[in-house]
Amino acid sequence: MHVIATAGHVDHGKSTLVRALTGIEPDRWDEEHRRGLTIDLGYAWTELDTGEQLAFVDVPGHERFIGNMLAGLGPVPAVMFVVAADEGWRQQSAEHLAAVDALGVRHGLLVVTRADRADPGPALAESAERLRRSSLGDVAAVAVSARTGQGMDDLRAALGRLVSGLPAPRTGGRLRLWVDRSFSIKGSGTVVTGTLAEGRLSEGDAVELRGRSVGVRRLQSLERGVPSAAAVCRVAVNLRGLAVDDVTRGDALLTPGAWLPTEMVDVRVHGRAADELPAELMVHIGTAAVGARTRPLGGNHARLTLRRRLPLVAGDRLILRDPGSRAMHGALVLDADPPALRRRGAAGHRAAELATSTGVPDLAVEVGRRGAMCVSQAEQLGVFGPAAEDERHTATVTRIGDWYVSMDALGGWAKRLRAAVEEAARHRPLEPTLSVEGARAIAAVPDRALMPAVAQAAGVVLADGRVGLPGRSADLGGAETGLRVVEQRLRSSPFVAPERPELLEAGLGPRELAAAERLGRVLRLGDEVVLLPEAPALAMRELARLPQPFTLSEARQALATTRRVAVPLLEHLDRRGWTRRVDSAHREVVR
Repeated sequence: MHVIATAGHVDHGKSTLVRALTGIEPDRWDEEHRRGLTIDLGYAWTELDTGEQLAFVDVPGHERFIGNMLAGLGPVPAVMFVVAADEGWRQQSAEHLAAVDALGVRHGLLVVTRADRADPGPALAESAERLRRSSLGDVAAVAVSARTGQGMDDLRAALGRLVSGLPAPRTGGRLRLWVDRSFSIKGSGTVVTGTLAEGRLSEGDAVELRGRSVGVRRLQSLERGVPSAAAVCRVAVNLRGLAVDDVTRGDALLTPGAWLPTEMVDVRVHGRAADELPAELMVHIGTAAVGARTRPLGGNHARLTLRRRLPLVAGDRLILRDPGSRAMHGALVLDADPPALRRRGAAGHRAAELATSTGVPDLAVEVGRRGAMCVSQAEQLGVFGPAAEDERHTATVTRIGDWYVSMDALGGWAKRLRAAVEEAARHRPLEPTLSVEGARAIAAVPDRALMPAVAQAAGVVLADGRVGLPGRSADLGGAETGLRVVEQRLRSSPFVAPERPELLEAGLGPRELAAAERLGRVLRLGDEVVLLPEAPALAMRELARLPQPFTLSEARQALATTRRVAVPLLEHLDRRGWTRRVDSAHREVVR
């Protein structure tokens, strides 16, 4: 299916033309029929001679309903611009063309209606010249009379040529469906409609709406039930478990987790300096219309702060509308997650950065500014798929697990980590290593998962939750002699732990014992008991020989030790799962 929108001055015959092409009345509301003009979006469709389906979004031409017109133009790739032969170019013609130009629509067809009332030549010539100066450029033109049928076959053929030249839609990417209508059907619940401009939607899918997950119950396209729908098409979506008041025009159905709704974007304004924009304006995209505050950055670049979050991405085209003057300007989103501007001159510096931006999300730029970003965040900003790992980026960006990392940032983290570890080794010989979390904080690494790569780049060793220099271990200094004496004593009596005064006399205070434990030379049970690392295994040999289950007293006697040692040792064995309590007085060996 293909979808195009109508455009043109009020009462120039847009709806009549669509009705003649499709046999469907696009004006849906009683008020529209009474007043004889389209005030909201109308929809109709037909089958071309080629067999392709073509749907029309009939937009209102009246100046009071300019917001509805923009909602109709926003999601569609092409426009059928209508001018009446007997009236020629008019005010709303210019306003509609300004909107088409602001959106950057490049595919269109000029149709001069009422050719039975006046010579279509003058209207054709003037209108074609005006369209030529817009984003549409040179377009095919047809003169018709919907009343007599004159030129209607030519129009259908021209529409066939128009849609055959439209770019292929993006059907394999993430979904973003801007809602243009919402209503309730008895027995079915809430239904929304829209023009599916990108992605694919299927029955049973889960979609994201205003941050919540909603199920798709059924789909219709052109009033027929379909199991799935792919861009570009008109689609009605029956949503499960959603009240009709919970969704309205301007909302968007999204692929869950694939978009980053934002309330701040940096843009490039077309045809006007940013400091000439009003401080408050309306931003239109898709079917959404949101108030925004502007902050000029310099030249034609500005920062927009939106009144509510929208799922935007670099490359999106916006219409900026001044509600007072009705002036409209196009804007290209350059950054949907811009940096804060905190320093003097930051706005001008930011404008200089944006001057080279093309509006195409660039992995090197996005990662370079942040140092690192999650792959999922990059995808939310539109940097995903093969382009995200293009060979052009390998010199500046590397992927580490679920992260994209700037090579400059990696080098900076490695440099800080190496310096911190060297300082620890220099000033704390008993503790020449750092904990992984401590090292990560010092080096400002954003995620622990990145630490192995940073340690490798820094030439340091990461093991057992510590980071240190290769070949460098704790230096016990004068405590080494005392430790050897304690070790020798424990080898002969494994469960006769030295008392604290004995340890202090041997030069083994808390810091020295902690260092010895990191070296794997002792096992500390609490603050009072020091044994050799092999003591638990030796204890299990003795405990396994006891009748099961056994008491604390029986264990103490079997190990030839005191209660001071037996209690923490048995608790240690419990934690390791080697022994377990049977009741409050008995344990048994786990076999």
